[in-house]
Amino acid sequence: MNSIDSFLKRFEHFGVELGLERIYQLLDNLGNPHQQVPIIHVAGTNGKGSVCAYLSSILTAAGYKVGRYTSPHLVDWTERICLNEQQISPTKLEELLEEVEAAINPEQASPTLFEVITAAAWLYFAQQEVDVAVVEVGLGGRLDATNVCQQPMVTVITSISWEHWQRLGPTLADIAGEKAGILKPGCPAVIGQLPPEAEKVVQKRVNDLECPVVWVKPAELLEGSRENDSLPMANYQGIEYPLPLLGDVQLINSAIAIATIHILEKQGWQIFPAAIKEGIANTKWPGRLQWTKWQDRKLLIDGAHNTAAAQVLGRYVRTLNYQSISWVMGMLSTKEHSEIFRALIRPGDRLYLVPVPDHSSADTGQLTTIAKNICTELAFCQAYPNLRTAMEEAVVDSENLIVLCGSLYLLGYFLATSGN
Repeated sequence: MNSIDSFLKRFEHFGVELGLERIYQLLDNLGNPHQQVPIIHVAGTNGKGSVCAYLSSILTAAGYKVGRYTSPHLVDWTERICLNEQQISPTKLEELLEEVEAAINPEQASPTLFEVITAAAWLYFAQQEVDVAVVEVGLGGRLDATNVCQQPMVTVITSISWEHWQRLGPTLADIAGEKAGILKPGCPAVIGQLPPEAEKVVQKRVNDLECPVVWVKPAELLEGSRENDSLPMANYQGIEYPLPLLGDVQLINSAIAIATIHILEKQGWQIFPAAIKEGIANTKWPGRLQWTKWQDRKLLIDGAHNTAAAQVLGRYVRTLNYQSISWVMGMLSTKEHSEIFRALIRPGDRLYLVPVPDHSSADTGQLTTIAKNICTELAFCQAYPNLRTAMEEAVVDSENLIVLCGSLYLLGYFLATSGN
């Protein structure tokens, strides 16, 4: 465990507790750095990380000084805080965390781990005098620790589907209400495609706050753009650009990013089409439909940590025309296991179920039962005590495509321990 892990572990026992009082108090003790940082605020069930990655890359290509704050990380805490696409150094992050800790008043309620790292991000961006920070919501929106800026330049809601219902509410309308909590009076909003129940809630919030709004439709995939293994090409509002991130969902994610850039242009920012194309082409977002290798075998890894994300993965895998897939999967206990399985597994597939290390992992025996009930014609389904054992079995068992998925934490563990 490195020193950053050791430091932050002190705040783990405060758990996840939504609310703004602690973060406001902590930021006030630090001199309110968030008030010095122009931001683009991005919420959504899925797609918000990709949209943040596109925006950060485009604005960097346009010559601006750009901060980016995202969560969770895959391998290292430094992934969460970036400046012009470069992760913060461990030494600098340690300095910031010490400064944040010194500002915690022992007479006041202790901040959570997420609030501490979020405060460090605000402090870093203020110290670096960024032109803009692209800030991803951690959980929900209304009561998330990132929701402390009263006048974002743009607020973005990428998508809304059923997840984190234990904290955000049992219906799509409840979840939409929490995510719409990032919208601010008169501030421009960019909204992706939402289910009708969620769209109704967001539309009312937009109307109540008199937000200028852009409802985004997906970009168009250009015909013939997949030939010769080149990147697929897309067109959004007359801008043609390559798509380095995989999956059909990137047509809407990239369009949301460009629509957001267009709003900045109206606000006087100098962002030319060439910067948009270059920025998108250079975008990287690891752990999402990412090809890699393990023991000389081609391997596809993806978080697929909720139903909507699993559906994206399932659609992508089926475009590859493999007769059957070997799925190596681990899931958290809080996820909708049945729906994720329904989105992925098919007759003839092989399923290797593993625990997610160091997290509240779903019971692999129970997952085995669920999977067999959902797909009675699996060629193979077994639980394993750890990821390495399952991967070694999957490699030996067949020549199928191997897909590792089910949890971003599982992917992070794989990347940290596999040498990839």
